Amino acid sequence: MCGICGVAFQNRSGDAESRVRVMAAVMQHRGPDGEGFLANDPRAPGLALAMRRLSIIDLPGGQQPIWNEARDVAVVFNGELYNYRELRERLTRLGHGFATQSDTEVLVHGWEEWGEECLTELRGMFAFAIADFRKHYTSGPVLFLARDPLGIKPLYYAQTGEGFAFASEVGALMASGITAKRISQDALTSFLLFGSVSEPVTMYESVFSLPPGHRVLLYVPDRRRLPRPHPWWDPRRSPAAKDTRRPRNFAAAATALRPLLEDCIRAHLIADVPVGLFLSSGLDSSAIAALAAREHAGIQSFTLAFPGTPFDESALTRIVAERCGTRHTEIPLAGDAIPARLDEALAALDHPTMDGINTYFVSWAARQVGLKVALSGLGGDELFAGYSTFADTPKLARLTGVAQFVPATLRDAASGVLRSLFASGRTPDAARKALAAWRNPQRLPHPYFFSRALFPPGEIDKLIDPRFRPSALAADGYTLEPTWLGWLQLAVDEARHQEPVAAVSWLEMRTYMASTLLRDTDSVSMARSLEVRVPLLDTPLVEFVMALPDSARQKRGAQKALLVEALGDLLPSE
Repeated sequence: MCGICGVAFQNRSGDAESRVRVMAAVMQHRGPDGEGFLANDPRAPGLALAMRRLSIIDLPGGQQPIWNEARDVAVVFNGELYNYRELRERLTRLGHGFATQSDTEVLVHGWEEWGEECLTELRGMFAFAIADFRKHYTSGPVLFLARDPLGIKPLYYAQTGEGFAFASEVGALMASGITAKRISQDALTSFLLFGSVSEPVTMYESVFSLPPGHRVLLYVPDRRRLPRPHPWWDPRRSPAAKDTRRPRNFAAAATALRPLLEDCIRAHLIADVPVGLFLSSGLDSSAIAALAAREHAGIQSFTLAFPGTPFDESALTRIVAERCGTRHTEIPLAGDAIPARLDEALAALDHPTMDGINTYFVSWAARQVGLKVALSGLGGDELFAGYSTFADTPKLARLTGVAQFVPATLRDAASGVLRSLFASGRTPDAARKALAAWRNPQRLPHPYFFSRALFPPGEIDKLIDPRFRPSALAADGYTLEPTWLGWLQLAVDEARHQEPVAAVSWLEMRTYMASTLLRDTDSVSMARSLEVRVPLLDTPLVEFVMALPDSARQKRGAQKALLVEALGDLLPSE
């Protein structure tokens, strides 16, 4: 785990090195254990790479950049590869020599052996950059960037007149002076709509996120070409999706799920430093605790306690910890503890968000008990249908399906009556969203987005003074700009022919989870030099669940029924 960055200029070696040194210094919190640089190489004078290291695997030998034997392929890497031992064995049999015990080194040899297809061999969370100086690229050295399937680890880039730059944090790119600090209008719209900035947009016009499950190949000498990210992962084409023997009913799915979950936890415990886990009273973290304790007796668990408040879960987490056999620690947060660290928590965020602060304090707590690595239950709600959006979206779909055939004048005329009707039996927020979907059924590309909206589109129009309204808010209401719409529409297109539960699950993972939960978790945990691992987002597990029919994923009226069925004997009844 670390922070990585790099630039590709045209024959400006001194400037390239100085820029990456600035970026690496800004990201010291991501890797307090060391740093490494690639710069002033005569084969590509304008190329420079850097990293800050948080040592987790091969503590003495995993320093980056890591080269191949011929020193013509180098990598800087952020993340963890959970199948690196298997890949190392395969690559050794194919004739590759290894100089370290690090998971990072399999990337350079995997690239040599399989090229861009090496991505399909990887199991883990990652963002990395490979510099290839070999002469079989006729146009000269290349720079290859890639990001894990679900976007667990971040990677941002900018293309300017000076050249190309990338980094693990937007703040590092800004500090380098490579790009101007112009606020993105798309970002403002996204924040008001969803409470976060939706990928691939960032807060700055010229900085973009490499989307989850995407790659980009750059020819270093010719930086006039704009980078064109391409997808490399699609669960609809995974081995699980093609398996004709996959479970077709709920009982069979639960039976097959159990060993997959056990394998995910086993893989995520691989480290050369102690691994602990976040523990709440929720099902996801309790499931992880139960499985992890079977693999690692007495594993450290911890929770935040809020004595005397309705938010205090310490009594329930104590029950879970005792049942699972974890070595449990409660860290109380009371009085002025949160206000005293609030500025620090906000400074850790690369983007404005309505979330993230809670994860900062959990990460702070993990470091208080001496952990460098912690397991989180993030992803369970998205994968196993734990959100209200799974019930709300089909209802909103039926509503918008009717509304789009009703003339706008009639929809407006009926709004007063429907406001009372929608409010019956619903929370005010749900009624407000239902009314927004009725009045403007086509202003968002899928009913799911009405369910997720912080402010419905019509309300955003009223929030911003017309003089400062971004172009994404047209005079006659909300419309999406092409950059932003492209990513949301891609997620919608991918979900279009899926069953209702699968469609919402995919939209949750592609939008809210990627742009809010995962991004916030990375920012605030790495601000505390903590690696957070998310076993419920392990690629084989996600591909298995996404390949199931809805009838095998969910029982009517029961949230996370499949997870409960698979692990019920391990979990306390409370």
